[in-house]
Amino acid sequence: MTTAARLVDALVRRGWTVGVAESLTGGLVAAALVDVPGASRVLRGGVVAYASDVKASVLGVDPGLLVQRGAVDPDVAAQMAAGVVRALRADVGVATTGVAGPDPQDGHPPGLVHVAVRTPEGTAGRTLHLDGGRDAVRRASAHAALVLALRLVEDDDEGADVLPRAAPSG
Repeated sequence: MTTAARLVDALVRRGWTVGVAESLTGGLVAAALVDVPGASRVLRGGVVAYASDVKASVLGVDPGLLVQRGAVDPDVAAQMAAGVVRALRADVGVATTGVAGPDPQDGHPPGLVHVAVRTPEGTAGRTLHLDGGRDAVRRASAHAALVLALRLVEDDDEGADVLPRAAPSG
């Protein structure tokens, strides 16, 4: 059984839905989920937010953060995951941002990737340093995002940097 199929099954068991916010992976995470028969029970949709202004306007990523640090940042990934939860009214948000290559971006080397997952229980993120060409980096990034999501949905956050869910303001 693929990681995506295991994630779909875990989401069904928890009664949760998922939304995906992707940058460098350009829809690979959503496509992996769509490949699973029955994914329509849990997949709300996906946003390919390749441009920084789309990350801000559609997903609600802080424009100041994008200006200060750029799109390749762990906090941007976390905000993308939270933003897709809000935008698509999903229980779980999965996000990817990074540099697929072949050239560096904003001073970051190819293969530097941040993935984040937001669940009703909190947010977790991972920073990856991947080798290989553009296609290999994109595929490994999508797989890493699915693995992290599966661990969190299965409530097995071993090795994940889990951040507590922020308290509502106001």
